[in-house]
Amino acid sequence: MTKTLLVAALLSSSFALADEVATPNAQQIQEQIAKAQAAKEAAEAKIKELQALLPKPKPAVKVTKNEFVTHTELGYISTGGNTKTETFNLDSKIKKNWDKHYFTLLLDAQYATDNNVESKNKFFTELEYDYQITERFAFDYLTGYKRDKFSSFDYQFYTGPGAKYKAIKNEKHKLSLEGNILYSLDQKMDETYTSTGAKVTYPNTTGIDPSKTISYNSRDYASLRAKAVYTWQILDNLKFDQEASYRVDSEDIQNYFIYSKTGFSSKISDMFSAGVSYKLDYVNQPGDKKRTDTTFTVGIIVDY
Repeated sequence: MTKTLLVAALLSSSFALADEVATPNAQQIQEQIAKAQAAKEAAEAKIKELQALLPKPKPAVKVTKNEFVTHTELGYISTGGNTKTETFNLDSKIKKNWDKHYFTLLLDAQYATDNNVESKNKFFTELEYDYQITERFAFDYLTGYKRDKFSSFDYQFYTGPGAKYKAIKNEKHKLSLEGNILYSLDQKMDETYTSTGAKVTYPNTTGIDPSKTISYNSRDYASLRAKAVYTWQILDNLKFDQEASYRVDSEDIQNYFIYSKTGFSSKISDMFSAGVSYKLDYVNQPGDKKRTDTTFTVGIIVDY
């Protein structure tokens, strides 16, 4: 019996000693935590040091997927009774891109009659090519042609390189600035006179054939053009658009041209919108021709 008790006491003491050795005390645990924390901080510092040695990647240029977009504004007004008038307006913008290459074609045509007599006959087009260098900056090349039978010019042509910068670009506001150096070619209209020396203007409603014609040679010169395009998405279905351009002869600053278009559009459906616009076309031309031509249009806008 005594031997049995003695053996039991020895076994109990051995288990207690073994448990004390296997389980560290609180101080040992704190020391192990401190060592692990120090090792973790050293590893994180080393990772940051190695990451700093890696070459920084160049910011990727955001490229829009290839797309084809058209924006067409149509306006037609007809009046009868004491005054019979017809007015037709077409304003279209077609965009197409391939990766970094962007093409934009602008068409603007206006035709009007007053008591069956032509009162407006204007055609204007621009073809613009952009190469996107960064998300905001692009190389630009522009070609334009304008014909207006009621101005002093038979036609105007210009072409040349430039640059475009997107100064503001967010969900509600967009502002694009452009500048071009252009080669310009202007052809003045012939001037016709009756036998009495009276000037015959277009359209000739007098029925008198002119007896004298003065023809002008075309004039080519270098010019500069600046343009700004601003868009404000006021509401989900209401948008404001403003564009303005200024083109000037680099040698004769009195030879300049200003164009402005202000418009509001309201979505009717995904494809159709109702819109109003006001265009101002100013030509600083000598002579008896009016310098400012304005057009107010109410029409349907088609986007697809």
